[in-house]
Amino acid sequence: HGVANLCVPYYTLERGLEAFVGLINREIYPEDEYPLGQWEYQGFYEENFAAAIAPFDADPFNAIKALFRGGDPASKEKPSRTAYVRRDGGWFKGAAEPPDIHRDDNVISETDLTAYADALSRNGFFGPGSYYMNHAANAAYADRAVNGGVLEMPVLFIAAEYDFTCECIDSRLAEPMREHCIDLTSKVVRSGHWMAQEKPVEVNAALAQWLATSLAGVWPK
Repeated sequence: HGVANLCVPYYTLERGLEAFVGLINREIYPEDEYPLGQWEYQGFYEENFAAAIAPFDADPFNAIKALFRGGDPASKEKPSRTAYVRRDGGWFKGAAEPPDIHRDDNVISETDLTAYADALSRNGFFGPGSYYMNHAANAAYADRAVNGGVLEMPVLFIAAEYDFTCECIDSRLAEPMREHCIDLTSKVVRSGHWMAQEKPVEVNAALAQWLATSLAGVWPK
């Protein structure tokens, strides 16, 4: 009937690294300094996968605390921290372990933090990190999409105003989605990347409004 997407626009990241490098905002990420822009971290995974996941495996609890952070309006028009990973030789400025910082309780509860950390302590970060090793395979799969990848059903995209990695407000990152979605509704929530956790009321309101108006035929009577 329809599809809703949070933060990451359709027809971009799933099509491989080369597909979205051309959409980088070069005013913030000059090509000579940040060839892959905010996606430098993904290049680092391809070049040194073991080093990329090592600090996460060293301390999953602190790693999750460091990753699950709310959006910061003061970071607007500044390079995302992900842009420095390759230059620094790893996450956390190349440190062997993530820093021990306070938990952002606007984004993740102690219960959820423990659940994530326990699961990743058992299974490791090899699986999650492997997503960044499959750009060519992802692109080949996406090229086989039905209807040339054009979505004719109603689509909702909710952008995070303070997600400066998947930055869709001022950059061209969402342009391919607009070109390949016939019936697109776009909303903006003032949050960072983890919008469902940080702003659940606003996200659910956007979803409910879209379901009731764009998919009225399947909305409960």
